[in-house]
Amino acid sequence: MRKFFNTLYVTTQGCYLAKERETVAVHLDDDTKQRFPFHNLDGLVCMGNIRLSPYLIGACGKKGITISYLSEHGQFLGRFTGSVSGNVLLRRRQFRYADHPAKKAAIARSIVTGKILNANTVLKRFPRDNPDNQAVPEIRSVIEKLKRITDKISRVQDLDMIRGMEGEAASLYFSVFDHLILSDSKEMTFTGRNRRPPLDPVNAMLSFAYTLLHHDVVSACESVGLDPAVGFLHTDRPGRHSLALDLMEEFRSFFADRLVLSMINRQQIGPKDFIFHSSGAVMFKDKARKTFIQTYQERKKDALTHPFLNEKMPIGTVFFYQALLLARFIRGDLDGYPPFIWR
Repeated sequence: MRKFFNTLYVTTQGCYLAKERETVAVHLDDDTKQRFPFHNLDGLVCMGNIRLSPYLIGACGKKGITISYLSEHGQFLGRFTGSVSGNVLLRRRQFRYADHPAKKAAIARSIVTGKILNANTVLKRFPRDNPDNQAVPEIRSVIEKLKRITDKISRVQDLDMIRGMEGEAASLYFSVFDHLILSDSKEMTFTGRNRRPPLDPVNAMLSFAYTLLHHDVVSACESVGLDPAVGFLHTDRPGRHSLALDLMEEFRSFFADRLVLSMINRQQIGPKDFIFHSSGAVMFKDKARKTFIQTYQERKKDALTHPFLNEKMPIGTVFFYQALLLARFIRGDLDGYPPFIWR
């Protein structure tokens, strides 16, 4: 079993981080606020005006601790990973698979199948938990349509068709997403995906959850020796982690979306936790952002049984194991890539 590590998120503006012995020391206004041992960390995320000492950056590079830089509002800016330690033979095979139409389509088909099945499981829980809700018939209709797409996609060989079916499934899923929100607040409603910037609190939460998930999945790809930039479902683009975006698809609904829905429906986050700009952009307030990160980290500790490995593990390690399973398939150890399917 792989040890479950933590990511340190630094959101307080003006903090200075330094290396002190074998710890990351967080300073603010000449006071040392906290120290975090290196051996408990696998990632460091700095949001906004956060400064790091050169010695700390060097130590993180040597110890394999990735450093990600986000804007104060959660937009990804860049990433420091130290020296590349990936297996060159694995990456050569990954690149060949990405250039092979049939193999590329097979991996993309598995990923999209996992994504749609997991989205459907999220939807199926709503009628079970809220049988008298008037939206149940509409949700059940979407569930049936998604099921038909998963049945059909197993026979599709063309990558563009797979991408089109993924887009159709995503549109269906988000068409009923607002029904999953039980808040009475008119500000906490969902009328469709928007981003860069998000224009409502729900989209602000979804975008931020996907940003945190992206960081974790990139780290998972790198930890098993895969190149996170070379994907199969998503096309290559300079500066984009296409493989990480591929693997994220399996986790968006079951992990990120459920986290957002849970925090809204439990009233952990509400309209008062956001800044509404005159431009239309909606951003987290500092305290709410910290609450969201803390809840995200706690949710990663929840245990589940991996459907393929039949092993109980924290959710936070599932990202690693899916990247590992993909690496094993690319090496030729598995007959196919088994997507994560939430039960």
